[in-house]
Amino acid sequence: MTIDTDLGAFLSSSAFGVAGASTNRDKFGNKVLRCYQQHGHTVYGVNPRAAEIEGAPCVAGVADLPDEVKSLSIITPPAITEQVVQEAIARGIKNIWMQPGAQSPRAVDACRKAGINVIADGSCLLVVLGYSDH
Repeated sequence: MTIDTDLGAFLSSSAFGVAGASTNRDKFGNKVLRCYQQHGHTVYGVNPRAAEIEGAPCVAGVADLPDEVKSLSIITPPAITEQVVQEAIARGIKNIWMQPGAQSPRAVDACRKAGINVIADGSCLLVVLGYSDH
């Protein structure tokens, strides 16, 4: 698969999860969530301390995401990413996009072994989709 094929598969989901979603509008976990909204996508935040972010519903963990979520953006420190990937594997997530700085070799390897389409090449959703900070 090429990166374009991987991105296409990722973006074909009917709904998206954002692990590391933040209530702080300056953090990437907030910007990624808003980027999905700007492009008309259904999005769910994964944040155990928020009921909603930017009007999008939040769940406490990846296991709590609705069944329609097949693609997950991860914006967490690498050690947390490894835990999130294990939750995503258990949940049946098909596509994972580790935002720059979130990736870890162990997490990428775990995705590949589980047959998950993983994007962890430094590509940023904000650049690929296009994001406006207004």
